[in-house]
Amino acid sequence: MSVGIRHDDLRKRNRAMVITGVRRAFQPSRTEIARATGLSHSTISAISSDLIEEGILAETKGGEAVLLKRGRPQVALALKPEAAAVVTIVLALNFLSVAVVDYAGQTVTSEQRKLSTLTLPEEELIGECLAMVRRRLGEASGRRIMRMVLAVQGTTDAGRRTMLWSPITPHSGIAFADRLEGAFGIPVTVENDCNMIAEALKWRDPERYRDNFIAILLSHGIGMGLVLKGELFTGTQSSGGEFGHMIHRPDGALCRCGRRGCVEAYAGNYAIWRAARQSSEDEEPVADISDADMKALAAAARVKDGPEREAFRRAGEAIGFGLGSLFALIDPAPVAVVGIGAAAFDLIEPHLREAIARTAGGQHSGAISFAVEPDEVPLIREGCAMRALTFIDQEIFAAGASDEAPAKKITPVEAYSSRMA
Repeated sequence: MSVGIRHDDLRKRNRAMVITGVRRAFQPSRTEIARATGLSHSTISAISSDLIEEGILAETKGGEAVLLKRGRPQVALALKPEAAAVVTIVLALNFLSVAVVDYAGQTVTSEQRKLSTLTLPEEELIGECLAMVRRRLGEASGRRIMRMVLAVQGTTDAGRRTMLWSPITPHSGIAFADRLEGAFGIPVTVENDCNMIAEALKWRDPERYRDNFIAILLSHGIGMGLVLKGELFTGTQSSGGEFGHMIHRPDGALCRCGRRGCVEAYAGNYAIWRAARQSSEDEEPVADISDADMKALAAAARVKDGPEREAFRRAGEAIGFGLGSLFALIDPAPVAVVGIGAAAFDLIEPHLREAIARTAGGQHSGAISFAVEPDEVPLIREGCAMRALTFIDQEIFAAGASDEAPAKKITPVEAYSSRMA
């Protein structure tokens, strides 16, 4: 027996397909959207007319003209920047970044600064986030702010919208979403930073990062965003894949999570630094190491075979055995290596591949390809923006609920209000 689709559900699905088609392409014509979605020209014409009337899409001739058989150029469709805006918040080790992004995905205003996340009291850490958001909303006065996404290192609970644990702060169970919503009245989600890297990669390069792929953050800590069959693997309580805290050597080197033998305890910046200085594996991890110091360490490793090169060898081995174990469970997949560690990937990759080849998952190691992205912050910010914007696309605008679910329009008075959650 066939199961019918409700008219409202079909309408929402088709509207979502058109909006997504416009978002994925740069100013596509209706014909190009039809080709990408399989929807009829009449359906697309009707939906696009509604979306234009609602202020979600706009017609434009800014893109390259597409000629019909009779030579008439087709009019392209574009996302209307003023339709909505979102706020992205990136909280990392000793670093905070906030940006307001319009509906077309362009940054309206942004700010970032260093701060001591390891020593700030919980209220001051939250206060820094609130203050920076307030300043950016002041700069974006009048924008229709519909959603905020905060990305943080560590374990998050998307359902409770809480940071459960993070190595960047001694505080746990911080209800960031409740505090931000209380201050600004805008819906908030809290996400793992590596998940947001994977989200960004799906949009940046959909040919490479499609059904199955892995994003590994090589920085002070080690993280993973894992996509399987086109879906982001969120794991327990929506954290990213806790790759950095898989055990590489039981009872081995001290990790900053407090346990021993984690992959991160051999491949994180602090671990490479500790090994290069030939310090004891029991030594407390250094709180932070500058990018300049890590680049200098890599430069020394390239010059001669010594403790610096050995430290990178050990890092590659730890990552490789971890990936090999993962590839024993799933098919080999493209890997993106992200963060300052990507700048030294030439020192890590040979030992990483050698370790993978020694595992059950290494039977097809030659099919595993690596790409490097040395700066993780733009990717995390972009992933946050796309997470928020696609929610608006699919759950609000696709439902025709742009008027039923009013967004928060930020005024200068509200933006600079001293009200705290």
